[in-house]
Amino acid sequence: MNEHENNLAAEPASNNPAQRVGAARRRGEFRAGERVQLTDVKGRKYTISLTREGYFQSTRGSFRHSELIGQPEGTVLTTADGHRLLALRPLISDYVLSMPRGATVIYPKDSAQILTMADIFPGARVLEAGLGSGALTLSLLGAIGEQGKLISVERRPEFAEIAQANVESWYGEFPASWSVELADAQVVLTAQEPGALDAVLLDMLAPWENVRPAAHALRAGGVIMAYVATTTQLSRFVETVREAQCFTEPEASESMVRTWHVEGLAVRPDHRMIGHTGFLVLARRLAPGAEPLVPTKRPAPGAYSEHLPWSEMPIAETLTERTISEKKLRKVRRDVAHRADVEASGSAAPGPHGAAMAQKLDQEAQAKVRAREAGDVEGGPIR
Repeated sequence: MNEHENNLAAEPASNNPAQRVGAARRRGEFRAGERVQLTDVKGRKYTISLTREGYFQSTRGSFRHSELIGQPEGTVLTTADGHRLLALRPLISDYVLSMPRGATVIYPKDSAQILTMADIFPGARVLEAGLGSGALTLSLLGAIGEQGKLISVERRPEFAEIAQANVESWYGEFPASWSVELADAQVVLTAQEPGALDAVLLDMLAPWENVRPAAHALRAGGVIMAYVATTTQLSRFVETVREAQCFTEPEASESMVRTWHVEGLAVRPDHRMIGHTGFLVLARRLAPGAEPLVPTKRPAPGAYSEHLPWSEMPIAETLTERTISEKKLRKVRRDVAHRADVEASGSAAPGPHGAAMAQKLDQEAQAKVRAREAGDVEGGPIR
């Protein structure tokens, strides 16, 4: 047993960062290894990980992390140069926007809508296709509780790796109610028992490809919901759901959040707002053999007067997936590994997670070089 392991063993379980899980991570005094959100007098926020030897420095004040470790949440720290900083643990909405990410996250405002509109209840059985960086996953796991079941499907192993690290960092462990599948969503949905799921959530480039597999896996009354970014995706998904003849009429919406400035009688909306981030489309599974209701409202003139733009065009020509550079992806993976070391030890010193990640990245780079030398660039590991 080395010196670091001796220190962890001697530390009480309640203060040992590596042993705090669930609600214990949200309560009590600040401890080395955990995240803290600092807010200055202008409302600027800084998220840091406390370490015993750490030092925070900004134009709004500087202090040693040791001054904050052991203090209660909600402490207002006065720095040596007279600046004041409020220290709180970040809320899940703060964490989602500041955590390392490989793929674009679903914003908290959309996650909240999904949980409510899709009726994600304690004990629910849910499948999400498109794990991304784990933003929606965090909220889904909290909603289904320990008795529920969440299956997250992701095709890119490095995205799944980052998302898993983000979820474990928030909860302190790999939740027992969660499983991650590295596969195509159609395959996973088709493998489910008929009617096994309460909800299917699709955050992907072509969600319409999974409408019929989702119909197989959903119970009667279950929810299918897609999160899409463009009107072309929105229109194609809605029409595919209608053509399936086993769902209710789809409902499409988007949400916008605008904050307000309130100071005495000076009450006005802020100049900036979180506007369009994505469309939500929801429909519910009909009972076997039931026919959907036919809307009595007539279509808009010209709505179906010509071929829809995607009817004779391959998906590769209509939509393209936003890519992330290999350099950035490697940095994000190193960041989540270093964060795991900080949370486990309370120190910024390099640890086993970072060493394992460095070795893994080196092995992947060597494998890619060998594949390139062999003239089989596509045969190497996914990047």
